[in-house]
Amino acid sequence: MSKMKLSDFDFNLPEELIANYPEENRDECRLMVVHRSTGLIEHKMFRDVLDYFNEGDVMIRNNTRVFPARMYGNKEKTGAKIEVFLLRELNRESLLWDVLVDPARKIRIGNKLYFGEDDSLVAEVIDNTTSRGRTLRFLFDGPYEEFKAKITELGETPLPKYIKREVEPEDEERYQTVFASVEGAVAAPTAGLHFSKQLLKRLELKGINFAELTLHVGLGTFRSVEVEDLTKHKMDSEQVIIPEAAAEMVNDAKRHKRKVCAIGTTSMRSIETSVSTDGMLKPYEGWTNKFIFPPYEFSIADSLITNFHTPLSTLLMMISAFMGHELMHKAYEEAVREKYRFYSYGDAMLIL
Repeated sequence: MSKMKLSDFDFNLPEELIANYPEENRDECRLMVVHRSTGLIEHKMFRDVLDYFNEGDVMIRNNTRVFPARMYGNKEKTGAKIEVFLLRELNRESLLWDVLVDPARKIRIGNKLYFGEDDSLVAEVIDNTTSRGRTLRFLFDGPYEEFKAKITELGETPLPKYIKREVEPEDEERYQTVFASVEGAVAAPTAGLHFSKQLLKRLELKGINFAELTLHVGLGTFRSVEVEDLTKHKMDSEQVIIPEAAAEMVNDAKRHKRKVCAIGTTSMRSIETSVSTDGMLKPYEGWTNKFIFPPYEFSIADSLITNFHTPLSTLLMMISAFMGHELMHKAYEEAVREKYRFYSYGDAMLIL
């Protein structure tokens, strides 16, 4: 196999297949099931995922919780409207945050930004990090809980830019998995969005175990690859926590030859970040900038649930590495032909 290039991951995606809204019920989206051993492709509903797993199998889920990261403020003196996207908290004591600003050219060190109808929150720009990146210090008198409540009140759900509509109240719940518990992501781990409480219950009753880890998804997940030579692409670092209990559950399943299914590309990247020499999962707390593209040998999971991804994205490259490049193209051509819905609010794929 010759070396993969960026252009190998292009395909024609009609604009109308991008889902702007989720299905009314989480587990009622469509599910394409792809069998790697035979190349068989089946068309199911998401809740049919139940039929493919048995007692003792393990699903690995990412319990990160999205916070309302997109805020709109006004620049002092001019009153110009500025979008501020909170990337991550740098220092809790001094309320320092890493953010992106838009439009960026007007926002300089020393500028103050005002948020809320009554300018109840103020921030000062204290550093430039990239062309659009800034370090902000929020000026807020009061306990941290009140500050966070203020951010939650003023911020909105950070729907990805390719969803071409205004944020609506329902998004607060729908752009979040039902098992989201550890706040810190600026994008949802979207494969997990399809699991309803009822479906989780039915999986648990069937004896399927859930191993939880945390990867705080950053905006880098949407960053396009701009180099033809994939080895030159650098991923953003994201914070990962794999607890001991999760590692034990996964390794026990592996020892007993049970299925291990990664729910989403974020779970897959997390586990592949922390593999022992004998191919087992190690507990881990730290950062990952792992970029998986073909050819790649996976160590932990033998199945994957994922959404339908954009052309040229790092997510599609991982899918290709997991299912085989030709099968990936075949499945995606079929998805387009069958009008599957793409991206965060779209349909799902189970790769066995």
